[in-house]
Amino acid sequence: MSDGMQDGGAGERTTVLVVDDHPLVRGGLGTLISSTADLTVVAEAGSGADAVRLAAELRPDVILMDLSMPGLDGVEATRRIVQQQPGAHIVVLTSFHDRVKVREALGAGAIGYLLKDAEADVLLAAIRSAALGHSPLDPRVAGALLPTEALPTGTAGTTGTSPLSAREADVLRLITRGLSNRQIGHELGIAERTVKAHVGSIFRHLGVADRTSAAMWARDHGF
Repeated sequence: MSDGMQDGGAGERTTVLVVDDHPLVRGGLGTLISSTADLTVVAEAGSGADAVRLAAELRPDVILMDLSMPGLDGVEATRRIVQQQPGAHIVVLTSFHDRVKVREALGAGAIGYLLKDAEADVLLAAIRSAALGHSPLDPRVAGALLPTEALPTGTAGTTGTSPLSAREADVLRLITRGLSNRQIGHELGIAERTVKAHVGSIFRHLGVADRTSAAMWARDHGF
């Protein structure tokens, strides 16, 4: 949660920054999000530049990011925010679902990708999931993350190919054993924050939102 909400007291709300260049879209999202008991919009941004500034000032728990904006677009705004705040939880909310856009946005550091015609309950669930560090992905864009190359022999389970790098495959195997990020880091000799980055990448590549789903994917693919 946001810096001012770390203690877990009653009545806390997940803070959200809404970024879109259309005022009606921003207003509609703001009304929807703030109508819940656990979410609140702390600011709205009509441009990528405003998004970068407000993200730095407010450090919201989740940022809903449009991609198509004049000037600084959503991909570049995402990249700049993540450079300033490596732990930022940015969920793209856009009309575009082609492979290039999806990969650009996730490559810039977004942890989730939704389409604007998503149902209200799906959007709200995605915000909650992102606040916890998970990676909500619209099933319609998951195809952009399908395997594109084979792993080294013997590293991809029984299928022979995987959307994961060799290191991500190592992390996934340890996830299936129930290890925490800290334990995985100790096992592999890498920093816990590096493990967290690998876990987020695994979730994005597999199109899952949590460790249980990732473990089920691993089981089904012979890890």
